Amino acid sequence: MNLVRRKVLSLLTGASALSILPSAARADSFPPGPIHIVVAFPPGGIGDLSVQLIAPSLQQWLDQSVVVDHRPGAGGNLAAEAVVKARPDGGTLILAASNNAINATLYKNLPFDFIRDIAMVAGIMQGPLVMLTNPSFTAKSVAEFIDYAKANPGKINMASAGNGTTPHLAGELFQMMAGVSMVHVPYRGNMAALVDLVAGRMQLMFTNVVDSIGFIRDGRLRALAVTSLRASPVLPGIPPLAAVIPGYEVSLWLGLGVPRATPAATVAVLNKAVNAGLAEPAIANRIAELGGEPMVMSPSELDAFVAAETDKWAKVVKFSGAKID
Repeated sequence: MNLVRRKVLSLLTGASALSILPSAARADSFPPGPIHIVVAFPPGGIGDLSVQLIAPSLQQWLDQSVVVDHRPGAGGNLAAEAVVKARPDGGTLILAASNNAINATLYKNLPFDFIRDIAMVAGIMQGPLVMLTNPSFTAKSVAEFIDYAKANPGKINMASAGNGTTPHLAGELFQMMAGVSMVHVPYRGNMAALVDLVAGRMQLMFTNVVDSIGFIRDGRLRALAVTSLRASPVLPGIPPLAAVIPGYEVSLWLGLGVPRATPAATVAVLNKAVNAGLAEPAIANRIAELGGEPMVMSPSELDAFVAAETDKWAKVVKFSGAKID
């Protein structure tokens, strides 16, 4: 039995007893009508896909339909504010992500405090970014890249999906820990940046596996490293960046949260429902295809994880001077 399934079973203590109850009995503490999941990302992206994966498990456990409410804008803050203001009854959830931890420092005047106002319910998935260069670039490894960057400060253009995004801050963390200086060039989205990296107009980019794996496999981009602490099964042979810079780690993560005043019993039911879904081989396999792994945590573990992420990114935002005008 693999580690993920063992952890799922440990977190589902008592779940087998719950599963024999009528589904309506499990949903007694929830409001009538559909469960709304507020998503800050547009349809079709990895955030939307993760919600669609886990929605059937929520529907089965709660005997209520799940509606995905897309509210992009302001780096995810519009979605977060909507859930902070929602009734704390389990009927409205947020798809929380890495950007929520970054935004706590990146934005100076938020009308909410994510850690104070959102209680984390369950993780869905997490996975690494990829450090990419154009194949024509002189450096063929992370060590060579660092040597070149130190010898040529300010001469490497680092593309990103946008100012203040997780890929941007992953690059800033790399600069901070490697002691190098590059020029950040923000784009409006991943694909435009990837196109310019393929064309050789940019020299470096950190991005997600889903958007980049096709370019890597057909040789149009070179993957120097992944940002997880261990190698990714989706990119065998690509070393972790931590092998050269000990302690370097960045993950794209996705989970669910609710307004902080939501009863603990309601949070527990939601957590069991999500973790039951993550235990399904079909869902775990699909998450692996997306370059990630199931993020199986208890609510308290996930709260602590988000707090640690927020603290980490606060240091990087301050180092980089990143701002949202």
